[in-house]
Amino acid sequence: MFMGEYLHSIDIKGRLILPAKFREDLGDRFIATKGLDNCLFVYTKEEWAILENKLKQLPLAKPEARAFVRFFFAGAAELEFDKQGRVLIPGSLREYAKLDKDVVVLGVSNRIEIWSKEAWDAYNGEIGPTVAQIAETLVDLGI
Repeated sequence: MFMGEYLHSIDIKGRLILPAKFREDLGDRFIATKGLDNCLFVYTKEEWAILENKLKQLPLAKPEARAFVRFFFAGAAELEFDKQGRVLIPGSLREYAKLDKDVVVLGVSNRIEIWSKEAWDAYNGEIGPTVAQIAETLVDLGI
């Protein structure tokens, strides 16, 4: 399980060092793709296979299902760490998430999210005051 919030920087070549615990749990190769809310989602190969299976179950006769599957698969890339523990984020993914220099790396249960610091700060400003209201609309979480 991934958890925590970490501030990191992307270098001029688009390389990012992920937290050591995340690197250990991701393994040698892993998948990054466009995420929701204009961030990137990063999955272990095992978690990606689970997501892939779920997406295969969507009814392809529905345009929304086709669009959703395209969104995740067309933007996906298999990545690996270099000898210094850095990962090269492909340009298309950096552009999608507007990753420039300062980024926030989040552990979110079965995935990692990578946000531009600016986008993360804006998201927190919007969602923070309403989290209690959101929780009320969800199933009883026992929190």
